[in-house]
Amino acid sequence: MAAVDIDVLVEPELLIRSQADMERQAEGFKEQGNAFYSKKDYSEAFNYYTKAIDVCPKNASYYGNRAATLMMLCRFREALEDSQQSVRLDDCFMKGHLREGKCHLSLGNGMAASRCFQKVLELDLSNREAQQEKKNASVLLEYEQMADFAFDKRDFRKVVFCMDRALALAPACQRFKILKAECLALLGRYPEAQSVASDILRMDSTNADALYVRGLCLYYEDCIEKAVQFFVQALKMAPDHEKARLACRNAKALKAKKEEGNKAFKNNNYEFAYLLYSEALAIDPNNIKTNAKLYCNRATAGAKLKKLNQAIDDCTSAIKLDDSYIKAYLRRAQCYMDTEQYEEAVRDYEKVYQTEKTSEHKQLLKTAQLELKKSKRKDYYKVLGVCKNATEDEIKKAYRKRALMHHPDRHSAATVEVQKEEEKKFKEVGEAFTILSDPKKKIRYDNGHDLEDDGCFDGGDFDANNIFRAFFGGHNGGFSFDSSSDSGPFFFQFS
Repeated sequence: MAAVDIDVLVEPELLIRSQADMERQAEGFKEQGNAFYSKKDYSEAFNYYTKAIDVCPKNASYYGNRAATLMMLCRFREALEDSQQSVRLDDCFMKGHLREGKCHLSLGNGMAASRCFQKVLELDLSNREAQQEKKNASVLLEYEQMADFAFDKRDFRKVVFCMDRALALAPACQRFKILKAECLALLGRYPEAQSVASDILRMDSTNADALYVRGLCLYYEDCIEKAVQFFVQALKMAPDHEKARLACRNAKALKAKKEEGNKAFKNNNYEFAYLLYSEALAIDPNNIKTNAKLYCNRATAGAKLKKLNQAIDDCTSAIKLDDSYIKAYLRRAQCYMDTEQYEEAVRDYEKVYQTEKTSEHKQLLKTAQLELKKSKRKDYYKVLGVCKNATEDEIKKAYRKRALMHHPDRHSAATVEVQKEEEKKFKEVGEAFTILSDPKKKIRYDNGHDLEDDGCFDGGDFDANNIFRAFFGGHNGGFSFDSSSDSGPFFFQFS
């Protein structure tokens, strides 16, 4: 016999009784949820509200209660879904609209929040909570607009200020957190920026914005290779992430150009290295730490090329970007020494020694202090016009030339002022020769000793004419100079 379908008829009374039983059961779950909510046991409250919803899925208040619980658990997106479902079931459910608005506000959507609070006020114009929350939504929108304007103006401190206040109203807004973290990175406050980004990545490891900020921090801390890895990961999560794409391109270009410059420098191709470092500096003016190193590298290449003033300027630029950059201070100090700017060199070496008290830095400081001391005396090498490693023969030739040039007899027809000036120079030439032609005195002079303490020049006892006569074979210094002679200004005849 074939099977026969049988319709099971259920009495209406049984259906009504069953529906009533379900509603009573759901109400029981709700009451238990309320009890746990009062005890601040929100996880258990959530479970019982869920049971109530499972039994009666068309009850708006159950969704509203669960939304309130999810808000206490800081699960605002889920709370938003429940509150939206509650008002779909009952458009006049004020608590549902209020909670939806609060969720939107917490998530940073000021416009949507404002619409929800306005709906509550349409249902109850005197609702003070809705009035206050609508004001909060307006304030949030104002901070957001101020931050956008400040970001365009690159006023990153203002953006951080606005985001701190916005996050006080919208604590769950990841967009605000990311913007704040990005600006912290651009301000060089890397630990704070990394902390914000890391908090977001712990909750969502695929967040492209947070990955980008982590990469940005590494990029600005001159960890370019690691930064590229984060930028690439961000682009995998969001292929259209324009900021990550630009940062990745800059990072790769900067790394390649810097390495190329270093290679040229090692190969003693200083001109090419200088050019490559210059090109690298043009890639991203915002990368402070890397640019500080590039300026110092270019200064090193410049020093090799004898571009000492440019090297000093580059070191100064590096220090402006990173005032703790010891290498830049050392390089600039050496350039100051090479250009005989000893006070500046001492200042830089003092800064270095205060930071790193090594024996090497102490010796560099002592050397600079000695040269500074020596520079404040008469420079007898300059007086004779010779270098510091001049030979004995070169010193004699220089004395002969300068002594004849400044001898008083040569300027006897000049004005009194000129005679006095030339006599002074003649005396200085004699002093210089006396010191530099005597090996012991020269050593003491080179070592920075005060020669006045040795009694070398004690006022009236020193006579430059005696040195002159001794040098020219005992003559008394009576010469007849002929400036018109073909022999030039050094032609002379004994009288």
